[in-house]
Amino acid sequence: MKISRVLLGLAAIGLLGLSSASAKPGWLTDLKQAQADARSNKKLLLLDFTGSDWCGWCIRLDKEVFSKPEFKEYASKNLVLMEIDFPKGKQLASAERMQNQELATRYSIQGFPTIVVLDSEGKKVGELGYTPGGPSAFIAELESLRKG
Repeated sequence: MKISRVLLGLAAIGLLGLSSASAKPGWLTDLKQAQADARSNKKLLLLDFTGSDWCGWCIRLDKEVFSKPEFKEYASKNLVLMEIDFPKGKQLASAERMQNQELATRYSIQGFPTIVVLDSEGKKVGELGYTPGGPSAFIAELESLRKG
């Protein structure tokens, strides 16, 4: 009986580790951790609602903005990044899948990509989608939200 519980616990930890590893480097997948980081570092929280393995505009946003050094540098100083993924070709852990669905409902997400920006206290300050023009255009949009 004790061995079963230990194995079940190890399996759960392993699944959580796999789901966290599926996010892009530098991106969180756990809301509580992301909120705590944003609050303690006084940064905006960027929620990226994406279909990472099937949504063409999401993939384009990742390639043209999120993967670029200019954005990564800006994000490291100003943002806590959270990926809220709805993939078709990979399996998320049950807890992450439920959290993502709850967040999509909370913020009335109608399509992908949708970027919801929260202040360090969790208040919504704006919403963005794909922005043409690369990292500089996207950062300009974020700055306008940050400055209110």
